[in-house]
Amino acid sequence: MKVQKFIASNMIEAMKKIRQELGENAVILNSKQISTARMFGLLKKKQIEVIAAVEPQPKMKDVRVKEKRKPLSRTEKKPNVRNQSLTSSVYPADEKELNNQIEELKDMVQKLSEHSSPDEYKYYPIPVQTFLDHLRKQGINGMIMGEINAKLLNDWRSENREKTEQEVYQSGFQHLKELLAGVEYGGSQFQKKFINLVGPTGVGKTTTLAKMAAQAVLEKRKKIAFITTDTYRIAAIEQLKTYSSILNVPVEVVYKREDFQKAIKKFTDYDLVFIDTAGRNYRELQYIEELKKVIDFSQDIETFLTLSLTMKEGDLADIIQSFDDIKVDQFIFTKLDETATYGSMINLIFRNRIGVAYVTDGQDVPDDIQKASAETIVKRLLKGLGV
Repeated sequence: MKVQKFIASNMIEAMKKIRQELGENAVILNSKQISTARMFGLLKKKQIEVIAAVEPQPKMKDVRVKEKRKPLSRTEKKPNVRNQSLTSSVYPADEKELNNQIEELKDMVQKLSEHSSPDEYKYYPIPVQTFLDHLRKQGINGMIMGEINAKLLNDWRSENREKTEQEVYQSGFQHLKELLAGVEYGGSQFQKKFINLVGPTGVGKTTTLAKMAAQAVLEKRKKIAFITTDTYRIAAIEQLKTYSSILNVPVEVVYKREDFQKAIKKFTDYDLVFIDTAGRNYRELQYIEELKKVIDFSQDIETFLTLSLTMKEGDLADIIQSFDDIKVDQFIFTKLDETATYGSMINLIFRNRIGVAYVTDGQDVPDDIQKASAETIVKRLLKGLGV
């Protein structure tokens, strides 16, 4: 059995070294925190020392060649080769004993890591394992997992006691909020006259627009109007006209840039103009160009990219990339009530450094919409942990 010591700054780095040196069949015998001296012994750095071992894989042909058979005495019978197992004929007794010990060790390690966590963190303290496993199931990406992983382990080592589950969860909650800091959250302040919602088909743009408009009328007492460029679906126009009738506000349907300019002039005396755009496959750049031909983005405009959490994260990332030429002020995430995983919200905010204005979780106007914040988003993610 090959036994080797590894020193690393954290368990993830140690596991990578173990795999590289000993392979996937290696087992961890022991791990502990150590301090290494730096700068002539004046400063110390905390690291992890891990002892790992791997069972050598014997080559059957080589073993047979090297095996020396004892000459048979007159009283001994020739062994029945057919009924003799390969293991008993090949391995010497002391090596079989060693194999038994290794198997016992593997069973012991398995019992210590009953939680079904990935190899990178299955040897961590149980509360840390549980928290990281929850993030993994929620779809949090590897970069964020690594950040939270390192912070939680550092928190655990910083005190000379074991932390409770809730203490670990609260630490993770705070660290996730910190990762989402530095971008804008909360609903529109209605500082710009034109409120523009863009996004792919079926994400609920028209309903979300109506919810925002209702808040502007009922809570802010704003004088508003609607513009729709969604001339591809009659149902969408009728839906917006229904909302405009309920709120007692005008609506203009525009087909080209000239129509848009006319609508702007018509609504000169209005406080806010809400623009509903056509839902298209915005992974195709031609639809972005069509959008730019109709809407004058040089106006005093606030643009919200509306995305549904029921979509695959890869598709959402492609759509966001397609809007590189259009300034997106904030995201709006819809259909939170139709999914149980919220990791893509965290991933997209972190990767694109774009904040969130609203989240929606139902069809009721104007109720099923909430102003977003880093805290409310992380709480939604950690709901299963009782945070």
